Amino acid sequence: MAFGQKAEKLAEKHLRANGYTVIEGNYRCRDGEIDLIARDGGYLVFCEVKARRNRAYGTALEGVTPSKIRKIKKAAEHYLLKKKLSGVDCRFDIVTIDESSGGTKVELIKNAF
Repeated sequence: MAFGQKAEKLAEKHLRANGYTVIEGNYRCRDGEIDLIARDGGYLVFCEVKARRNRAYGTALEGVTPSKIRKIKKAAEHYLLKKKLSGVDCRFDIVTIDESSGGTKVELIKNAF
């Protein structure tokens, strides 16, 4: 299993441990991709998973660029239209996974953007 796939599985496990109900993974459309879609209380959550083995390209959080955020938001709009979900409270969360220090550190950032 590739590092990215392992990271998404770890992020999904972390979300479930924090009370989320994961609905779907790897939602893709022409405009972008959403790693995980989940429910957290009354919110539909679009979650970006970013992982780093080392800091050569910056931290995991630094990997969520303005361009990436635009693509995620476009993909979320597409998802809401496709599923006919209007008037739903939505939120964008990020799960970062950092293995640069030898261990694995997972962090959940709610309402990240």
